[in-house]
Amino acid sequence: MKKYFTLFSATVFLIMVALIIYPNFRYKVITEETFVAIQPFGEFSTKEAKMMQQEISDFYHVNVTLLKPIELPKNAYINVKSSRYRADTLIRFLRKNIDSNYDFVIGLTDKDISTTKYSNKSTKTIKEPSYKYADWGIFGLGFMPGKSCIVSTYRLKEKNFRSRFIKICCHELGHNFGLPHCFDTTCIMQDAAETIKTIDNVQLNLCNSCKKKVGYHEY
Repeated sequence: MKKYFTLFSATVFLIMVALIIYPNFRYKVITEETFVAIQPFGEFSTKEAKMMQQEISDFYHVNVTLLKPIELPKNAYINVKSSRYRADTLIRFLRKNIDSNYDFVIGLTDKDISTTKYSNKSTKTIKEPSYKYADWGIFGLGFMPGKSCIVSTYRLKEKNFRSRFIKICCHELGHNFGLPHCFDTTCIMQDAAETIKTIDNVQLNLCNSCKKKVGYHEY
């Protein structure tokens, strides 16, 4: 037991040292050699997928490939309050099936997606009222950091559709790169805070702090 405790203590110490010496090690530094795949689901608009391919490439300066559409995995489907697909299941599906040629993959769907909102994630305590947040409809979700994210256009109205769509996709990819929600109200990584108005008000821009974390360069 003492041996394992010593090993655990040493591991914790090394992690703390790494955080001090390399504070950005948790972030994925993006370069022109970073490869992102776009995975459309079902009958998602080819026009919108191609548009997003160009927008992500222009914003993050990465290589973006548009894949052929595939069907949504059946195990992601639920019907609690309405017909939806679980976003957490979808990003796990995308992570499991990502081709080794790509560093990241973003899924696109026109179906409604949802997740569970917790007031305390460590104890899995659902935010109150639980009937509302146990299956909470969302715009997108992404691992942070991680290899996959998903964005749905289901809740995006015609007004400001293109702008909203671009911002949400860049936001979720930002999570994949390791960026948390940002307190800078001009940064695209600002938390939507359960309202589309936040997305409309924020600029298509990373603040200087977020840029530094992922090695972002403007050209």
